[in-house]
Amino acid sequence: MAVRLRNSLTRRVEPLVPLEPGHVRLYLCGPTVYDRAHLGNARNVILFDVLTRLLRHDFDRVTYVRNVTDVDDKINARAAATGRSIRDVTDETLGWFYEDMAALGCAPPDVEPRATDHIPAMVAMIADLIAKGHAYEAEGHVLFAVASDPSYGTLSGRSTEDMIAGARVEVAPYKRDPMDFVLWKPSDDATPGWDSPWGRGRPGWHIECSAMTAEILGPSFDVHGGGTDLKFPHHENELAQSRCAHPDASFASIWLHNEMLLVEGRKMSKSLGNFFTVRDLLDRGVPGEVIRMVFLGTHYAKTMDWTEERAQEAEGHLRRWHGMAEEGGSPAPAVLDALRDDVNVPGAIAELHRLAKAGDGATLTASARMLGLLQPGMGGWAADGGRLDLGGDHGGDPVAALLGPLLARWQALRAAKDFAAADALRSALQEAGIAVRSLPDGGIEGDRLPHMSVDSVNAVAARFGAEAVDG
Repeated sequence: MAVRLRNSLTRRVEPLVPLEPGHVRLYLCGPTVYDRAHLGNARNVILFDVLTRLLRHDFDRVTYVRNVTDVDDKINARAAATGRSIRDVTDETLGWFYEDMAALGCAPPDVEPRATDHIPAMVAMIADLIAKGHAYEAEGHVLFAVASDPSYGTLSGRSTEDMIAGARVEVAPYKRDPMDFVLWKPSDDATPGWDSPWGRGRPGWHIECSAMTAEILGPSFDVHGGGTDLKFPHHENELAQSRCAHPDASFASIWLHNEMLLVEGRKMSKSLGNFFTVRDLLDRGVPGEVIRMVFLGTHYAKTMDWTEERAQEAEGHLRRWHGMAEEGGSPAPAVLDALRDDVNVPGAIAELHRLAKAGDGATLTASARMLGLLQPGMGGWAADGGRLDLGGDHGGDPVAALLGPLLARWQALRAAKDFAAADALRSALQEAGIAVRSLPDGGIEGDRLPHMSVDSVNAVAARFGAEAVDG
């Protein structure tokens, strides 16, 4: 079965046919390094990690490029606010990004260009666009002339009016057209800058990716990815620049965009108090492998909802799978075919559940590793805490005994459809280090999480009217 991907440019799922036989070349828009990666930032990194695992299985060679934007007005503002150098800010933030993505089980890309290392290529591309009549200089700026590209708008499919609104177009007297966007802008003494034919300045965001892809992958390559929020204006502008600079090239054959993320059914927002970074969850004791499993539970082309319930379910599944893990297997054909079908990870996970039910630990392990799960060295968290014996005499476990009346109350609340109260009790237990979930047969199972303490469980018991136990 051939690998098929959803192409945002053609609005179709189509076969991936490498331009260079046997060699797949991919580019993912990487982080702008001024702050911690939030949950949404991780989604396309996990997607491309799974995709490259599949491609390395199916093709002779894969070149995966993910850039780092280390010149940006947000970075300048963070450096000015903290009194630190820009390089200190970007180096520290990039280090955080590496740590967080590694915790999620994501392998590094093959090539990771920093924008500041490719300024000459950007200057050369801008000069070429001017020479070809697609860009112009005005008051120390260089702008791309959108009207010079008759195909502008094909990627996003937006009207001119929608594009102007969506881009929050800057009204500037030096623009010939409101849609024209900056390729180069002047820098003052306090702002990073490089010499150019148009004076000391710095590149616009969009030209960075166009220049780096051309320099590293060539003017034509196979897959370009990013979040759907980048489709316009960033990717639309990238495509226009590259198409005009290299009219005989295709730029990216397939554009792969992942949808956005919700938290407990709502858009992630600091004002709503549901804005989380990856590090926030890791510091709360949520294992990176569990975070990854929750992300993989929703197809990349659909909006994903992060919930505590899904995290608890993912943790339970992974604990069982780690307990079955065996070396020496090969990925199941059904898992590989699910991934080849537009990276259908939920379909692949359904196959993992079937393998687990069949008791095939070796095939389960090899198949899970195609998704970046059950990787060597990742499962230490699963040995911490452990399954709670919630039946009979509770195995002499005082915490399990304490949970009896609390869990009976939880089930009664669910049966009465008082889901708000049931969720409050379950969330309190999760925070105390106890993950519980219902089983299809009506029973309950629970796990002791790494951060559990008897004192914290007793606090929940006191809050919900149960007697305390000794540690």
